[in-house]
Amino acid sequence: MAFRSFLIRPFAKSIARSIDRWSAQALDCQEKTMHQLLAQAAGTAFGRAHDFSKIKTYQDFKKAVPIFDYEDLKPYIDRVKSGEKDVLWPGLPAYFAKTSGTTSGVKYIPMSKESTPLHFGTARNALFNYFARTGKGQWLDGKMIFLSGSPELETVNGIPTGRLSGISNHLVPAWLRTNQLPSWETNCIEDWEEKLERIVDETMNADMRLISGIPPWVQMYYERLLERTGKHTVLEVFPNFSVFAWGGVNFEPYRAKLEELVGGRIDTVETYPASEGFIAFQDVFQATADNTAGLSAVNPGLILNVNAGMFFEFVPADEIFNDNPTRLWLGEVETGVNYALILHTNAGLWGYSIGDTVQFVSKNPYRIVVSGRVKHFISAFGEHVIGKEVEESLLPVANAAGIRIIEFTVAPQVTPSEGGLPYHEWFIEFDNAPDDLEKFALQIDGAMRQQNIYYDDLIAGNILHTLKIRPLQRGAFREYMKSEGKLGGQNKVPRLANDRKIADWLQDWRPV
Repeated sequence: MAFRSFLIRPFAKSIARSIDRWSAQALDCQEKTMHQLLAQAAGTAFGRAHDFSKIKTYQDFKKAVPIFDYEDLKPYIDRVKSGEKDVLWPGLPAYFAKTSGTTSGVKYIPMSKESTPLHFGTARNALFNYFARTGKGQWLDGKMIFLSGSPELETVNGIPTGRLSGISNHLVPAWLRTNQLPSWETNCIEDWEEKLERIVDETMNADMRLISGIPPWVQMYYERLLERTGKHTVLEVFPNFSVFAWGGVNFEPYRAKLEELVGGRIDTVETYPASEGFIAFQDVFQATADNTAGLSAVNPGLILNVNAGMFFEFVPADEIFNDNPTRLWLGEVETGVNYALILHTNAGLWGYSIGDTVQFVSKNPYRIVVSGRVKHFISAFGEHVIGKEVEESLLPVANAAGIRIIEFTVAPQVTPSEGGLPYHEWFIEFDNAPDDLEKFALQIDGAMRQQNIYYDDLIAGNILHTLKIRPLQRGAFREYMKSEGKLGGQNKVPRLANDRKIADWLQDWRPV
């Protein structure tokens, strides 16, 4: 063990013990957090308007604080943007994280002096916990890549403002900067394709040991790295590469291709960061059967970050757009139910519907999986298909057939030009396409019918035709994201849409 990993090991073990403690006391942590948030914000404009000083119980809390989306909170956020203090949280935010909304345009998510350190701190804790649980800390003694947005920030009435991944660059401590790549100058490049070339320039001869980023953009980096070096696998370029930290999307659609590019399976650490807060992370690992393919989670869940300045609520996903939906705190949730995630944070977000849906896979401790987006679903016929269902239908069928998927999205086809029944249309960019596409589609359709009883009823009742797959030319999804100005960074292709916007754009990328 080299010097840096040797020094950090005791701290990593302390972090792991701390995670064990607070995850075992999750309900106490959440109750304490609720009262702390209310006490700290009681004197703010929002706190006074919602009688925070009179709230004693969770039942009081639900009555006093409605559920908000960004548009609902925007009048308060606009006051903060104008420079007014003590609106949602004491003082002014330390940062605004800018995110792109599908209905609200650019969103400005406040990050306070209390919440900001928890973003980097949780990412650090997730990796240190991995070190403590596995004994593998060699990644600390070499170089690390953090694929992120530009750290150049604008100011909004004195408040530094930028993408969360760019803000995170400002939070990296001095002891880690000597290990971090790419350089600050390269990270500031806005154009993803130009930036990618510079990242390859700076990293191709480095002792790379940890890589962190969104899987589709990491895949682009791997592919360009191999093109430039003439090597066959990433492990030939970086023989000490041992850990891939990722988040933001389901890894499974990308696993086969990434492992092919890497030259084998390496350890992964999954995280669930968001501009609104660092929601959850992978906390438990076990060796794979042959003990050579790295580590994988004991179950697919991520530990809910209950001790990080956020009070969580959960609304059954099919009620989220109701006027008076059922609202539950952590002590009332059940496993296997699709919940919309609601946050109250120490940055001044109150009753905020983050837009994600989650399911609990464990309550002892509380672990979740991300099941989709509130607005990313298909329910053109009442089927309410969610992202988790399409992924868990496609991937096992593809894996069993040795088919590798680069990217995909699904949309309803309500009025087929060829006539006949409507259907779900799957646009798939294959790395290697199946020999019998119709058979492949029927297998996926059968899996979908097992996942979703409403979809099964529609097929059985001759309301919907079985799904149809549209293969796409290579690069289709990258070009779509480029056309949207969302190439690289933390941007993700929507898996589902209840409209035809993406589907219609992709039509030109079907093979001639």
